[in-house]
Amino acid sequence: MAKYERRINRSLQEVVSICHDTIIKGSMSASFEDGSSFIYDGVHCEVRVYERYSYLGQNRVSLNLTVVGDNNSCQVSCITSGGSQAMLFKINTFGESSFLNTLISRLETL
Repeated sequence: MAKYERRINRSLQEVVSICHDTIIKGSMSASFEDGSSFIYDGVHCEVRVYERYSYLGQNRVSLNLTVVGDNNSCQVSCITSGGSQAMLFKINTFGESSFLNTLISRLETL
C-alpha cells in the first residue's frame, strides 16, 4: 500500500478533474472503476476508484482517490492497493508506488 495526502487551495471539482485526467492519461491500461459524490452541510466529498495493469509487477493495482472540500480548497487522499503476489505478506509493491507517483507528480505542481 502507498499513500499520499495533501491540502490544495483549488476548488474540489478542479482537483478531481485534474486527478482523473492525470490517472487516465498516465497509463494505457488505467480505467475508472466507479465513484460516489456526497454533499453534507455544504461540504463536498468525491470518491473515485481507478485500476491499472502493472507491467513491472505483472498484476493489477487500484487507486482510491478521496477529495473533500469546497469551491476554495480541498483535502486529497490517495491510497493504492493490490499488486502483491505473495499469500502471507506483501512483496512486489512496485506497481502501487508507480501508480501513485504519477498522480503525486501532478498534484505537487498545484
